[in-house]
Amino acid sequence: MQTKNSETLYERAKKVLVGGVDSPVRAFGSVGGKPIFIKKAKGSKIFDVDDNEYVDYVCSWGAVILGHADEDVLDAVSEAVKNGTSFGFTNPYEVELAETVSKRVKSAEMVRFVNSGTEAAMTSLRLARGYTGKKKVIKFIGNYHGHFDPFLVKSGSGLATYSISSSDGITEGCISDTILSDYNDAESVINLSKIFKDDLAAIIVEPVAGNMGVIKPDLSFLKTLREVCDRLGCVLIFDEVITGFRVSYGGAQELFGVLPDLTLLGKIVGGGFPLAAVAGKKEIMKKLSPLGSVYQAGTLAGNPVATAAGLATLKKLTRDQYDKLEDYGKRLEEGINKILDQSKLETIVNRVGSMFSLFFNTSKVKKYSDIKSSKTFPKFFWKMIENKIFIPPSQYESLFFTLSHDKDDLEKTLEAFKSAVNVLNHE
Repeated sequence: MQTKNSETLYERAKKVLVGGVDSPVRAFGSVGGKPIFIKKAKGSKIFDVDDNEYVDYVCSWGAVILGHADEDVLDAVSEAVKNGTSFGFTNPYEVELAETVSKRVKSAEMVRFVNSGTEAAMTSLRLARGYTGKKKVIKFIGNYHGHFDPFLVKSGSGLATYSISSSDGITEGCISDTILSDYNDAESVINLSKIFKDDLAAIIVEPVAGNMGVIKPDLSFLKTLREVCDRLGCVLIFDEVITGFRVSYGGAQELFGVLPDLTLLGKIVGGGFPLAAVAGKKEIMKKLSPLGSVYQAGTLAGNPVATAAGLATLKKLTRDQYDKLEDYGKRLEEGINKILDQSKLETIVNRVGSMFSLFFNTSKVKKYSDIKSSKTFPKFFWKMIENKIFIPPSQYESLFFTLSHDKDDLEKTLEAFKSAVNVLNHE
């Protein structure tokens, strides 16, 4: 399926945008065909430039949780814009948003706002190294922490989509202090901590993996990370750019009861605007300038429009709203599994809260190596698009839903899923 206006825009875009896109997964490289261009979104729906309407399960890659163009968020943004789009100085919105984050995220004693998840990850590692005086970091294969050089080693999501284990332009020196371990492998972490005990600055992890599809952590795995960091005096960093305010009121750390030293937030915290944060223990956060010697700065950090949008979003995300999200997710998961039980496809659903994934050609996924490359996925993707259900154009990306998704969306989704599975069953 290819819409005429999308194809025309793509040809124009290729002349001025690298690959015709500003983020690789948008190029549809792993599903074939040409990108679909979106012109507007409202509630649970997105609309392409040919006016096709889709039920949206990308949701700005998890950044949208209330629904697109939520009226309260739009009102907050409109009010903020009237006073100016950028000051370059601290504003009331960012103070109130930081207070709100600190109340909701138990480990967030102090906050520093930045502009992207990548910038938050970069800042957290520099901060951990400055705080501990050590340099090595353990990261997990398939976890993605933005495109900061030391973390672009066997990352998930876009890199997995394009079968790239690292990236050109990164020197060996940049990644020489990055130590790899398998996700959910507590024993490996214990062994590595013994080897590098004198020079380990941090362990960084997605508490729920979301960039190699959704993979739930073993509780013993997260507890082991906490115990190792406590024993060695290194910094435990939870990358909650995706999970923060999505899987529960206080993020994955509240859901699993394991508190990190530093937390990375993004996506939802900005209410759909470019905003992210590093939050954590006072003793560590105070190492950041201007209080400490770890430097970080940003002209647009704490932007008044972005912080106003984030604040309006969090105000609406009361605890009972997560019960609504869980109810939709449970019904969607049960409906998909019922269809799969009647098919010959070896496919499983992994879900945590309002994020989920479909894994083809496998019966379990606990770590990156469990994921099997699927020739089925591109066919499945385009069949869902044909049935007006928009899912990520990569088998390694998570799917998301919002508070605006309703019973009709659920029925349309399950009908489309059944249709796609029936086609795949006969191939």
